Amino acid sequence: MYGRDDLRTTLAPVSKAPAPTGFKHASYARFYEQAQQESDVQADSWYARGQTMIVAYSEVKEGATFLRTDQPDEYAIVLPDDDAEIAIEIAEGTQIASGRSVAFVPAGASKVTVRKGGRILRLFSTRADDLVALCSNAQDYAEPDPNVPPLAEWPAPVGGRKVRVYSGNVAPEQGRFGRIYRGQTIMVNFGDGRVGPRAADNLSPHHHDDFEQYSIALDGDYIHHLRWPWISDSTQWIEDDHARCAAPSVAVIPPPATHTSQGIGPGLNRLLDAFCPPRRDFSAKPGWVLNAADYPMPDPKDDAQ
Repeated sequence: MYGRDDLRTTLAPVSKAPAPTGFKHASYARFYEQAQQESDVQADSWYARGQTMIVAYSEVKEGATFLRTDQPDEYAIVLPDDDAEIAIEIAEGTQIASGRSVAFVPAGASKVTVRKGGRILRLFSTRADDLVALCSNAQDYAEPDPNVPPLAEWPAPVGGRKVRVYSGNVAPEQGRFGRIYRGQTIMVNFGDGRVGPRAADNLSPHHHDDFEQYSIALDGDYIHHLRWPWISDSTQWIEDDHARCAAPSVAVIPPPATHTSQGIGPGLNRLLDAFCPPRRDFSAKPGWVLNAADYPMPDPKDDAQ
């Protein structure tokens, strides 16, 4: 049940997932409590994963670089703040991402060079085996989630191989939910957050049948509330979870847990939600995906999601 005036009440059901026979616990990575997985004089980086996606969170200085020599599929880069700037280089050319922005980088070799320091998120599929090995919560996925199907890429973008950069400062619009961008493997919902605690009588508990939600806390303090359904096999029941995660952190919310996130900090509370692969229900809403013209949806007959 979504909260008052939540535009997600207009989403159409799209899943044909089978009834669950077992469940996965949520996984949390509180980067503020953990040592970095990679560190040098120019960048500190933390890694966490879910079943399908890896979140790399980095605090960087000018001159820091990130190389991918044999990246197996497209990945996303998010600059969550207005003061950062990066250059993204592939063989076909270089693109600049400046201020709040989302970029999608093709598979293969790429180089990211920081021109103005700040915070960077890089979002990869778990096909990037070298990065899977770095994840602080890797043990949580020693056994796969039985309710998440194998990752299937969406169609190739229009216009061939290049880096695509999109502004994260697009103005809000009546009837449009957030700022949603999709690539072949990753979808990002780039929100502004809210100042002050979220009203306890206006939360938005809901669930997803067959895909994870990655809720990345960029600012503030949150409680992630989760509840799993009861099935006939009571040995598979999981107790309710009310996990407190400040920023920076990642909560990997598994299907089909009912969940809602409650900002509790007195200042700005801001989440960025990501999904791998892109969501069909968000994509089916006209005008919600801001770069839909560049990234086609799969054929409706395709059950990849």
